[in-house]
Amino acid sequence: MRLQADVLRYMTKGEFRVLTAVEMGMKNHEFVSAQLIEQIAGLRRHSIRQILSILLKNKLIFHCSKSYDGYKLTYLGYDYLALNALLKRGLIKGVGVRVGVGKESDIHLCEGEDGSVLVLKLHRLGRISFRSIKKNRDYMQHRTHCSWHYLAHLAAAREFAYLKALHSHGFPVPEPVDTNRHAVLMEYIDAIPLTQVRELGDPLGVLEKLMKLIVRLAHCGLIHGDFNEFNIMISEKGHITMIDLPQMVSIYHPNAALYFDRDVECIKRLFERKFLVDVTEVPQFEDVVGRLSKPPEKKRAAEGNDDDKEEGESTGEFISVSDGLNEQQSRLLESALAERREAESDSPYSGSEDSDDESV
Repeated sequence: MRLQADVLRYMTKGEFRVLTAVEMGMKNHEFVSAQLIEQIAGLRRHSIRQILSILLKNKLIFHCSKSYDGYKLTYLGYDYLALNALLKRGLIKGVGVRVGVGKESDIHLCEGEDGSVLVLKLHRLGRISFRSIKKNRDYMQHRTHCSWHYLAHLAAAREFAYLKALHSHGFPVPEPVDTNRHAVLMEYIDAIPLTQVRELGDPLGVLEKLMKLIVRLAHCGLIHGDFNEFNIMISEKGHITMIDLPQMVSIYHPNAALYFDRDVECIKRLFERKFLVDVTEVPQFEDVVGRLSKPPEKKRAAEGNDDDKEEGESTGEFISVSDGLNEQQSRLLESALAERREAESDSPYSGSEDSDDESV
């Protein structure tokens, strides 16, 4: 079911209170009983029953009455909790159309309080079943199960942290505004994905920028991990913007060389196949980062004004990113992303429209 922001205006405090109670109960329960919802929300039983009926009608929660009588959030219910938080913070005043949908995210246009156009990314990491996570209970910490909204929340927290760090260091990424739960609010970039571009005025120049960007990230200690035509935006003037950052890893990750080479090879194949460019030389992982044996201290920025640098030029300093995730949470998210990569087909955005049952 698509996000209908108009419904948000007519929701009462009691409805949000019950919706929040379901969310809190899902931390330790796959389905939350009406009794536990009543206890957490602190409302009378009669009111709880009425509100649950309304939430079910609007498909904000899902009711299971087979093996266990209980409730859990739908994608839409989790969306409304995040949207309500962003509205209360005075960051947005309206949500527009969905402009993108994929296996692990939905993209909406929003109107900021100042009338500006913003982008709202709603992570949907749980659209894919992560069997490997369920097998390894160490990832789960004290949780009895791993819900899709928990994974989506971790992905959003990591992406926001990387956006903030990279933007502050002059990398071509959207400026992050705020995050809540599985939602990331960021600036709108007037550009289109490279996959939608049929012709380039200067394909060699764009290719050089992209390869320099991969190298610059590595010089700063990072690898994108999913650097392809779906995650690269290009404007009419040829400016590059990279998006989709939850899967970024350090150059000291055990599979860093594999991810680096895959990013390079993906761009190489794209320009050879689509833009008929003869690519003879590409960056090699060992040449770029092979001499670095351990994360160095933060280096002094290269001389000169950073504003004058091109998209691919290195700033000469390592980027430290704090996403607020502990070791187990980081391992959980990386396991989920790794299984997502294995499950992907040729097109990373081959996901289908939301089904009627969005309870996941």
